[in-house]
Amino acid sequence: MKKVSIIDVAREAGVSVSTVSLVLRQKGKISEATIEKVHAAITALG
Repeated sequence: MKKVSIIDVAREAGVSVSTVSLVLRQKGKISEATIEKVHAAITALG
């Protein structure tokens, strides 16, 4: 199975790689909706 990259998560969530990074590091002002999209993408990709 292929490793999931931050780029894959960004594409799945429809956000930038920077946004995924901020969500994962819990930095910056990110809306709850965006955080949920990123977490959903991570779950979907495994």
